[in-house]
Amino acid sequence: MPLRFYNTLTQDVEVFRPLQDNTVRMYTCGPTVYNYAHIGNFRAFTFQDILRRWLRYRGYQLNHVMNVTDVDDKIIVNAAQAKKSIKDYTAAFTQAFFEDAAALRLERPEHVAPATQHISQMVEAIQNLAAQGCTYQSDGSTYFRISSFPEYGKLSHNDFGGIRSGARVDVDEYDKADARDFVLWKARKEGEPAWDTPFGPGRPGWHIECSAMAMSYLGETLDIHAGGVDLIFPHHENEIAQSESITHKPFARYWLHSEHLQIESQKMSKSLGNFYTVRDLLEMGYQPEAIRYLLASVPYRKKLNFTFEGLKAATKSIERLRDFELRLTTTKFPPGSNPEIAGRSRAAIEQFENGMDDDLNTAEALAAIYEYVRAMNTAIDENRFREDNRWDAARVLEIFECVFDCLKPADQAIARSEESPVGGTLPDSDIERLIEQRTAAKKARDFQKADAIRAQLLEQGIVLEDTKDGVRWKRK
Repeated sequence: MPLRFYNTLTQDVEVFRPLQDNTVRMYTCGPTVYNYAHIGNFRAFTFQDILRRWLRYRGYQLNHVMNVTDVDDKIIVNAAQAKKSIKDYTAAFTQAFFEDAAALRLERPEHVAPATQHISQMVEAIQNLAAQGCTYQSDGSTYFRISSFPEYGKLSHNDFGGIRSGARVDVDEYDKADARDFVLWKARKEGEPAWDTPFGPGRPGWHIECSAMAMSYLGETLDIHAGGVDLIFPHHENEIAQSESITHKPFARYWLHSEHLQIESQKMSKSLGNFYTVRDLLEMGYQPEAIRYLLASVPYRKKLNFTFEGLKAATKSIERLRDFELRLTTTKFPPGSNPEIAGRSRAAIEQFENGMDDDLNTAEALAAIYEYVRAMNTAIDENRFREDNRWDAARVLEIFECVFDCLKPADQAIARSEESPVGGTLPDSDIERLIEQRTAAKKARDFQKADAIRAQLLEQGIVLEDTKDGVRWKRK
């Protein structure tokens, strides 16, 4: 079954094929670093991680660019309030974003593009638009003339036939039903950062940043452009208008958008007290792999209702798989192979692949894995599982892990037991579990994994001693 994606542009599920050779040229909208990214943001970033992992599993090479918006209205206001330069203010939140992304095991794109490091590309794009009659100036700012692009609205599928000529908007975000000429270059204001350009000192508007950087790294037509549904209009709509006015070619062939995350069926809001960052959840004692699992478990085009019960259930789901993995590596099975078990393993892989190929249907893929684990545990209980089937089952878990990446414990465990308060060391139960995994790894002659677990425990102040009576441990 071929890989298929729902394309927001065509409103249809389409077979995916790169434009050229075997490399997927992909652009995804990254963070705006005015504060810590919240778990709603990371729902979109986790989807993008699952997307790139599955593309690679399907044999594609990746040329993935993610922008970092490090200058915009919010950043300027917040930096001024903090009495910091734009550079210093955004550097801290950029670092925090990548720390949180690493905690959730999100792969780093091939290119990370901060907006302020690509001003020259934006200036060149605006000059190109001006040469084609798509811009005008007002009060020192340069605007894109929406009426110059007759296809405006083709991504959001809104009818903007009643656009008011000359109506302008200076802010980066505006009403989703209000199409107005948008700013490409903002005239310098007192106290704001500015760059000197042929059309006057100032700074870029939000929308031109992504168009200029995407085409600079990936060429005139991208294979995939992805982001959250909140970016369809105006941001992505404006990207199309700018980019296609410059090149007169399609800007992106497949547009993928992830749905919103809600908290206990409500919109996340600081005023409601349900606003959470990854750091908040880690401080509460939840494991980063459980957060990742929950964010990835619901297909990206469906709204995700984030609950703490759901987070606890994600933890239990991971433990179920870890328990099966431990059983698989430590149990002694009769020699030979059971053809029925081998066939079930192949079928599970096929079902998992079919789910992922169907527009990244992670729920269907997970269902295939858990049904397989249930069947294999029964087979082991009934003594139908054979030694050679161990490798069949290991392959199923390997394929699962290359996408969901949640079976390996975090380098620094976050979970706290009641007897080990937040801010304390690893609870005894976590230490014993890691020792069991190390023992299993040694039996499987996976000494690299065994050494890694020993080092992980040592970082937490846990010293292991191998004796003839087993493993002893103590806290430093």
